[in-house]
Amino acid sequence: MEPWREILKTLPHRYPFLLVDRVEEVVPGERLVALKNVTFNEPFFAGHFPGHPVMPGVLILEAMAQAGAMLAGYIDPVAVKGRLVYFMAIDKARFRKPVVPGDQLLLELTLIKRRREIWRFGGVARVKGAVVAEAELMAMTRDAESGGDEGNDHG
Repeated sequence: MEPWREILKTLPHRYPFLLVDRVEEVVPGERLVALKNVTFNEPFFAGHFPGHPVMPGVLILEAMAQAGAMLAGYIDPVAVKGRLVYFMAIDKARFRKPVVPGDQLLLELTLIKRRREIWRFGGVARVKGAVVAEAELMAMTRDAESGGDEGNDHG
C-alpha cells in the first residue's frame, strides 16, 4: 500500500486539516517520525501573519497529535481501527523557533505510557535538525459514535 493511503486510512483528517504528509520511520511499539511539508499556500498563512507568515504553534501541536495517532495505529491497530483518537491534554509545550513556508517539519513522537485507551506521547518537531517545538501529548481512543463528550478537545 502507498504510504499516503496508510495515512488516510488511519487519520480521519482531510484538507485543509491533515497535517501529516508522510511517515518517514516507525520503530514498532516505540516511536514514529513523520513529515509535514510547510508550503506557502497553507490556508492559515493568509492571516498569520500577513507579510510575515508563521505556522501557528497550535497547528504544530496538532501535527504532533496526528503523528501520535499514527503511532498508536502502528502500536495497536485493533484498538485504533475504525475509532477516533481524541486529543486530551498538552503538557510541557515549548516553542523554540518559527516555522515558515518552505520548511519541512519533522515530527518525532515517542510512546511514554499507555493505559488501555489512554496514550501519552512525547513529541519533538524539528526543521533542518533544529528543535522548533516540543510537548507531551495525551490522547484517548473512542468509537466515533460516542463523540468523546467527556469534555475533551476533538482535535
